[in-house]
Amino acid sequence: MKIKKYLIFLFFLCFWNSTFANTKIISALEEGGKLIFIRHASAPGEGDPENFDITNCSTQRNLDNSGIAQAKRIGQFFRDNKISIDLVLSSEWCRCKSTAKNAFENYKTFNALNSFFSYKFAKNRNEQMKELKSFVKNWNSKKNIVFVTHYVVISEVLSIAVSSGAIIVADKNFKVIGVIERN
Repeated sequence: MKIKKYLIFLFFLCFWNSTFANTKIISALEEGGKLIFIRHASAPGEGDPENFDITNCSTQRNLDNSGIAQAKRIGQFFRDNKISIDLVLSSEWCRCKSTAKNAFENYKTFNALNSFFSYKFAKNRNEQMKELKSFVKNWNSKKNIVFVTHYVVISEVLSIAVSSGAIIVADKNFKVIGVIERN
């Protein structure tokens, strides 16, 4: 009997902590002026295929059906919470563009958000980070900005590891305010 009560207590504690964290993040987003990084939704596999071509989605890892549904849930989160968005920028990779399209409909590509995971693109890392940081420094809006990108970009700029579909909210100094996982 004590174990059952303990498990119920743990369940409510975890639920309360998650709800409290989400409330804190939503409050920060309501203030506006925040950076929202979203790791692209579920795209089976790792890295890019050998024949990868940035202009040809058939050569890339793409969202599967669960990834498309996940992207739609991401967009619904923003609509349900009436979060104001100034601009949605996406990596040029098809899995990021598909996430942005399914979540927000309107977006623009921004090559500073492109992956540099593979050796083919690793040489671009420093220049991309410099360009992204310069863009953020010059961005001035009372609304929030969304960056749909890759694990390596998020890890590099925010020093955080996240799963596909995660929403990371940061201030203009790239200080993480919180993470919302969207399964």
